[in-house]
Amino acid sequence: MLIKEYRICMPLTTEEYRVGQLYTISKHSHQESEKGEGVEVVKNEPHEDPVHGLGQFTEKRVHLSSKLPGWARAVTPRIFYITEKAWNYYPYTITADSHFLQCSFLPKFSIYIETKYEDNCGDSENIFHSDKILGDHEVSFLDIAFDEIPERYYRSLEDPRFFSSAKTGRGPLREGWRQHTHPIMCSYKLVSVKFEVWGLQTRVEQFVHKVIRDILLIGHRQAFAWVDEWCGMTMEEVRRYERETQEATNELIGLVAPTISVSEVGHPTATHSAPASAPSTPLSDEAPDFLAPPKTRPRKKSAPETLTLPALRERAGAE
Repeated sequence: MLIKEYRICMPLTTEEYRVGQLYTISKHSHQESEKGEGVEVVKNEPHEDPVHGLGQFTEKRVHLSSKLPGWARAVTPRIFYITEKAWNYYPYTITADSHFLQCSFLPKFSIYIETKYEDNCGDSENIFHSDKILGDHEVSFLDIAFDEIPERYYRSLEDPRFFSSAKTGRGPLREGWRQHTHPIMCSYKLVSVKFEVWGLQTRVEQFVHKVIRDILLIGHRQAFAWVDEWCGMTMEEVRRYERETQEATNELIGLVAPTISVSEVGHPTATHSAPASAPSTPLSDEAPDFLAPPKTRPRKKSAPETLTLPALRERAGAE
């Protein structure tokens, strides 16, 4: 098992990010969906935990077939989906007792993530106080402005080095922004990846961590770049936006009969927990060296056009 802790700072407060996170996940999921592919929301309802109190339970099916890179499509079934269950007790979020994702066709593979949000610049030590960590683990600070993301997912309008918020006056972000920016908050994410296959364990676990790193960076960049869209929304308004966007996304995906699903453990306990998902960014097209196919033809560098999100907020305002 390979365990890493990621710390991602944002020029927001944790209360602001609570709304921004919900908005970003909904919008991103819709953009990445098309007929038969994308994120289908099965359940999204209030939930109460005896330890963490009131929260929100979501169950999603992430249809991935055409989103996988070529090397992954070669070793996975033609059609499958991942079932994701999440319990969000913001500023603490969890998914399941011991697994975030566990593929039925890769029974020895699992990902576990635990997340906490705090109003600081990422200087809280041992924030998880976790008995799951035996010894030291690597801590990586991810910079939403200056860390590189895969070229195919780069959008100049979402680049924090150039984006300036008209509503909040925040941005662009300059070198060293984490030391002098106010407000500032941090997403602390403890990520455990396990792939128990002899001869491949280390390389697969390292590669999956790279994919997770990219997903985290892209999702947090978008949350800031879209701040003028969600800034000022109440929780009731963002929940309404979330419901309407989910309905539109489910309709866009349509009904697909999957051949492979993902096995999940039951309801999470209070002592072992992990976070609600980050936005479901497609996996990297870069295969690890040990799985890379011969490069006989040039790779396409341009990303596909994203779908246009319906003007749900305008429709809601007209009612």
